[in-house]
Amino acid sequence: MADMQENIKSGQDQHNCAVQTLLQGMQDKFQTMSDQIITRIDEMGTRIDDLEKNIADLMTQAGVDGPEK
Repeated sequence: MADMQENIKSGQDQHNCAVQTLLQGMQDKFQTMSDQIITRIDEMGTRIDDLEKNIADLMTQAGVDGPEK
């Protein structure tokens, strides 16, 4: 009876370990994806800022007033 309980406990421990490993892998992938998304958003913000500056420069060169604020 004790051997059976030990086998059950061992099986549960292995199952728990496998689940923890799976969850850790999923968390790592999620974190990597989140980091990539944040990096891309930051890059897009920089590009938008550059585009706005270029448009303002072109408007100045063309002698057109900028948008009213």
